[in-house]
Amino acid sequence: MDSRRLTQDLQASAPEVRIGLSRAGVRGVNKAIRLRWGAHEKLVAADVDCTVDLDPSQKGVHMSRFPELFAEAIEEVVIGESLLAEQLAEHIAAHILERQQALRAEVKIEAHFPRERHTPVTGLPTQEVVTIIGIAAASERGVRHAVGVEAHGLNACPCAQGLVRGSAAARLLEAGFDDADVERILELVPLATHNQRGIGRLYVGTEHELDALDLADIVERSMSSPVYELLKRPDELFVVEHAHLQPRFVEDSVRHALAETLARYPELDDGDFLFSRQVNLETIHTHDVLAERYGTAGELRSELDGAPHEPRHTTLEDWLSL
Repeated sequence: MDSRRLTQDLQASAPEVRIGLSRAGVRGVNKAIRLRWGAHEKLVAADVDCTVDLDPSQKGVHMSRFPELFAEAIEEVVIGESLLAEQLAEHIAAHILERQQALRAEVKIEAHFPRERHTPVTGLPTQEVVTIIGIAAASERGVRHAVGVEAHGLNACPCAQGLVRGSAAARLLEAGFDDADVERILELVPLATHNQRGIGRLYVGTEHELDALDLADIVERSMSSPVYELLKRPDELFVVEHAHLQPRFVEDSVRHALAETLARYPELDDGDFLFSRQVNLETIHTHDVLAERYGTAGELRSELDGAPHEPRHTTLEDWLSL
């Protein structure tokens, strides 16, 4: 075999079909990284995805080099130092951009952070896992990053609860209770509905430093109730009653998460970015339901102030592209 064929940089050669690619790269590369969130710092396992834009004149990217380049970038900044997930993503994106000679590089890091907390009534210690997400894009125009989280909770369906309320009221009236007694009873007794375990995601793109665990709390509060890995009976009663006293649709969770983020961080610039997504795992259907909203802080503030709804909103891809 001709030794020149073994050393030829085939990826740098011209492709047969000269069309540029929006993304080419790797996903699911597992790395141990040291990250911090506010006062918290841990060595955690993370999945790293990285893609680059590919010029029409270039056949491919060096896929096998991505894990090596990740290791180089991580070693440059993590030995003896801990970073926020979005800062590490930004550093890797800039490193990949230079070493792969790409037009643009995009990186996403998802790290699973074990969080210690206590059950709501008995106060027992329990461990919950929150997914911390760092996203960054680098090009010759500069670098942008976003921090994100994924957290779980419980949503109680308002629609089914309304049906139960109407049925219960009719039965109580038939049993001889007057209207005032019926209203009093229905206010005192939790009303049944079907529950959905919810999975919420929240991204914020900004130069301001945010604590991802605060964002996780916002996601949990956007649902009817938080959930816990460990629950004794008094805790279980609290979670169920709490959820049924605050029924929410999947759409409600998205709106509450965005509104609370804007209220919690008034320093966000109008050009900063927000994304909220809620997926509820149905219990009385064979499908699941979802809702999401994305846009700049300025777009969302305008709507909250009563401005007309615009049919098109700034996407994460738009925002990362500067």
